[in-house]
Amino acid sequence: MKKRKIVFSTDPSYRDIVEQNIRAIDNQDQELRVWRQRLGGGRIVSIIKGYIGTDEDLKILGKQLKSQCSSGGSVKNGEILIQGDHRDKIVNFLNEKGYKAKTSGG
Repeated sequence: MKKRKIVFSTDPSYRDIVEQNIRAIDNQDQELRVWRQRLGGGRIVSIIKGYIGTDEDLKILGKQLKSQCSSGGSVKNGEILIQGDHRDKIVNFLNEKGYKAKTSGG
């Protein structure tokens, strides 16, 4: 699902509304799902979905997860991609940080 971006608005209070809607949610209120996806060539990627918050916070969490798993990865479209099958490590790390994390998918 693509996110639409507003390019221009004549409403002077629009910026305040957008900033109020993008607020950080406490870790214990986050419900994250950790998926495993097999790519071409037999490569496996762990995907973390369901994060609600700012892009900066998501990038920070992605960096922490990459460091924890000693693996590469990226943050795209509101999801964190970690190279390799690290679902158990990721779920344990997220639960220690206070997130509600579960494994999903195959």
